[in-house]
Amino acid sequence: MITSVGVLIPARDEATHLPNCLSALREALRELPPGIERRVCVVADRCRDDTAELAAKAGAQVCVNTHDLTIGAVRALGARHLLSGLNHHAATRTLLLSTDADTVVERDWAVRHVRRAEAGWDAVAGTAQLDSRLVAAAQPHYEALLAQARNPAGHGNVYGANLSVRASAYRTVGGFLPIRTAEDHDLWHRLFRAGFRVAYADEAKVTTSARLDGRAPEGLSARLRTLGGRGHTGNPNGTIARRYRAARTPRPGDGR
Repeated sequence: MITSVGVLIPARDEATHLPNCLSALREALRELPPGIERRVCVVADRCRDDTAELAAKAGAQVCVNTHDLTIGAVRALGARHLLSGLNHHAATRTLLLSTDADTVVERDWAVRHVRRAEAGWDAVAGTAQLDSRLVAAAQPHYEALLAQARNPAGHGNVYGANLSVRASAYRTVGGFLPIRTAEDHDLWHRLFRAGFRVAYADEAKVTTSARLDGRAPEGLSARLRTLGGRGHTGNPNGTIARRYRAARTPRPGDGR
């Protein structure tokens, strides 16, 4: 049984998006059973706007980072803060969730992740839909990539914007590593290789920004730029498709 939930949100100059993110998250956490302790930590990463102030005003805990850290290190900072504050709960009963500041979670988002954890899954990757359709040239290629990833175990994608990990599993594999990109995929791979039960959950949904000027190098925004043709020549599926294939996890249907 899950007794505590911590949600980490990395945010760099996200004063525009963060209020909607936290409002939706607040509603989602209200859907959890009253006995579950819940905390939210926004890591304000070298912000030049009011991100930290808005997070605090909304009731979130705020970690202010002024150093030049990678996205992996930023997520790890938020995770450490949350797990330290929840260490009076058993690690097997604490669920660490990750989302992004430009993302809006569904009202049943937290409930869906908790249900999966209570069913025995150690890590769960939900789905992410874009808040607007891509330019006409990019949309078919984006949809094709999503179709390529789908497999009998589920949707086959891993997003830091929609991810949960049992605290005991997270600590066992060393958590988020200080890498500059694909920290979510890296964690997922290590959990899988360590024998933890990982699942794709189509029912755990978020909506995320389709912006092209994202914060993570080679993250979703970079993929969308590639699909849209900016800075790209040749096959529109080329580089981006290779990144998707490289990042994808061995399929959990293979005995996990």
